[in-house]
This record gives sequence, structure tokens and C-alpha cells, in this order.
Amino acid sequence: MQVTLARAVAFDGIGVHSGAPVHMRVEPGAPDSGIVFWRSDLPAAAARIPVGPASWSEARLHTRLVNAHGARVGTIEHLMAALAGCGIHNARIVLDAPEVPILDGSAAPFVHRFLAAGLRMQDAPLKVIEVLRPVTLRDGDAVARLDPSEQVRMTFSIAFPDAAIGAQSLSLDLANGAFVRELGNCRTFCRRADVERMRAAGLGLGGSLDNAVVVDGAQVLTPGGMRRRDEPVRHKMLDALGDLAVAGRPILGHYTGVRAGHALTGRLLRALLADPANYRLVTADAAMHERLPGGLCLGQGMALSA
Repeated sequence: MQVTLARAVAFDGIGVHSGAPVHMRVEPGAPDSGIVFWRSDLPAAAARIPVGPASWSEARLHTRLVNAHGARVGTIEHLMAALAGCGIHNARIVLDAPEVPILDGSAAPFVHRFLAAGLRMQDAPLKVIEVLRPVTLRDGDAVARLDPSEQVRMTFSIAFPDAAIGAQSLSLDLANGAFVRELGNCRTFCRRADVERMRAAGLGLGGSLDNAVVVDGAQVLTPGGMRRRDEPVRHKMLDALGDLAVAGRPILGHYTGVRAGHALTGRLLRALLADPANYRLVTADAAMHERLPGGLCLGQGMALSA
């Protein structure tokens, strides 16, 4: 069955790229409405930005949606990962700026507020995108791939010259509750050498040691260091889950990323859905629900409200 929030939750923060303040409310959504962004600072006729591959627009260092009127919303990946990781299928997201607040640079603040608000089951079946055959995209030494799988599985590998990161690889089954336990609190990261380059390009203007892990060679400049030894690769997996959530439905398959970023994963999603032979829509039964990311596992303290 589909799931939404039991009540609305609000967030205040800044956009990591714009540096501008933003107020955002995530509200319950009707069955089959999906995830929809609503720009309250724009005229009503242009304000609605639905989540779906048709709205995806390639952007540097973040994931962005644009509607037919040119209205956009960016840096949606952590929020989308939190929604997907908690198994929330319908929500209305109202914000007064073109960028989702970065908060602490992870999905944890979203997850904590969603679970505190409670989740509500809806009387509507859940449709899932089942991957039927491999789809692979490459860009230089970066690779993004989706394979058929009975589980929602993710494998990621990264390699950076800074010794604080180095080479990291991880593979996880993201069945019910795993996202919250394994990935949700892992923060975005960057190299100190890249900070000035990003800001010269008009990006990262709201970035700080409060919302990102910054490394310089073998040093972690962010106070407190890493939350996990392999926090960077775990964050890349968090990002990838949020990028794939732009599909508008859960994807049953195995995603593999090698040095992949938002743009490559977004293009992979479009390639998957461009050919009907690549996938099929299936109605999730109880057994499939247990194999999907979600917040319905009572053992993780993720109780549903009536």
C-alpha cells in the first residue's frame, strides 16, 4: 500500500549553492498524487513542479527539477532520499525558494522529523518499477548501471586523491529500514581544493563546516571528523537513492555506481525508462514491500499511525 505523512513538518535553513534562506513544509499527499514540489514564491500557475523523469534537468553538483513554465527546484537529492528511504510515496512540498535547505548536509534531519510526525498507510496499491534487463551508462571513468534484482541493492565505489577519503567501496541491500540505519546521517563532502572553484562558478555559496565534510589531504577540517569511516561513499549512495527517486516510484533493481554523480545517475534513469523493454510496472504485494526501502519496520521504531 502507499504511504504518506500523518501530519505536516516544517524546515528552515539555507540553500547550499545559493546561500539564500528557505522555509519548507512537507505535507501529506493524497493517494496516487506522488511527490510534488510547490514554489510558494511564484504565481500559482507556475508554482507546481511534479517529481518525475520529465521534470529532471541536468545540473552541476546537485539534482534539479524544472516544470514547463521554467520554474525550478534544486538540491532535492537528500530530501528525496529521505522520502524514499522512509517509504513515503505521496507528499506535497511547499517552499519559498528555488533550493531545498541543506540542513546538516545529510538526510537525517528529514528522516527524524518524518518519523516523529508518523506515517500513514493509504488505501491504494503501490506500483513499483521492476528492472528487467541491464542498462549501463559511462562518462569517462564514471559508470552508472541498473541490473535486475529481487532486492533493492546498491553498490558504489569512489576514489579521491585526498588520503582522508582515498578509495572506498560498499554494497548494501536497502530493504526495509536499512537506509535509516546505514546511510541517512552521512553528509555531503568536498575537497578544500574545490571550494574556491565551486564558489567562482556560483555554487556552494551556502556551504560551511556545519553542513559538509571538508577534507584537505589527510585532514578532515569539519569539527568532529567523519561520522563513519566510509561516510563519503555512503553519502554517494544516499545521493544515488535520491536521484533514482525522481522516477516517482520505487525501483526494484541493483544500482551500481563507479565515481558516478547526479548527472550520470539522472541520465541512467532516463535511459531505463526510455525503452519499455527495460522495465515493467508491478503491484507490490506484502513480500515485495519487505524488500523495498521504507520506514515501516517496527523494530527500527518506525511506527505507523492509523
